[in-house]
Amino acid sequence: MEYEIKPADKLSLNLKELWEYKELFYFFTWRDIKVKYKQTVLGFAWAILQPALMMVVFTFLFGKAIGAQSHISMPYPVFVYTGLMLWGIFSGGLQASGNSMVANANIIKKIYFPRLIIPLSSILVSVFDFLMTIIPFIGLLLYYQTNVDWLRLFIFFPLSFIIILLTTFGIGTFLAALNVKYRDFRYVLPFMIQFLMFATPVIYPATIVTDERIKFLLSLNPLSSAIAIFRSIFEPLPIDYNALGLGLAMSAFFLLIGIYYFRKTEAYFADLA
Repeated sequence: MEYEIKPADKLSLNLKELWEYKELFYFFTWRDIKVKYKQTVLGFAWAILQPALMMVVFTFLFGKAIGAQSHISMPYPVFVYTGLMLWGIFSGGLQASGNSMVANANIIKKIYFPRLIIPLSSILVSVFDFLMTIIPFIGLLLYYQTNVDWLRLFIFFPLSFIIILLTTFGIGTFLAALNVKYRDFRYVLPFMIQFLMFATPVIYPATIVTDERIKFLLSLNPLSSAIAIFRSIFEPLPIDYNALGLGLAMSAFFLLIGIYYFRKTEAYFADLA
């Protein structure tokens, strides 16, 4: 049997080939999870402790300072934790995927496999961390007796999850390819993630922003839409479908840009890595 290896279309995920290498997804993802928590005393518990401790810090230090509680109807700790849960997927996935090609340079040089597997499996590690954060979140909802709109849960939770994944994968693949050639981005990435956190309504409600120009810039951030509809499950507020549509469009835009640049440069990965 003969196999022909040829470049994929620049805007194609080549799902058929990715499916053929599904075992490799499992290998890379589980390897990265084990490496991340290897030789740690608390192990997987760190996935729970990190957002929980950040929630406590933001609640006590910023909750009253920014006047957030006057703009929301849910308890502020629940409000912050919902934002941190989704933000963790983006920040963790972006950090890991952005450095993934350089970190796996030796494997890239030796054998052929779909290169998209590397940044995608890195993002799946942050999805694993997200699943771990659901455990204390259920306890938080019970403690504060927070109402849950079950209809919105089944509709908007998958939608917010998809927006986060598409955005993370799009930007992550773009940075992964960019980092192969321009190694400066490994130092820029942490600052960019920190800036984006404060440019996203993670610890503050978007309603406290009154400047129309800033509101418009926030609406261009698909993470804002994802977090907003996720919070609407626990807060009986009307859905801004215009912002949701824009969020979906922007996440698709980032995905196309990321895949296009990744496909355009992947032929050179073995030489540049």
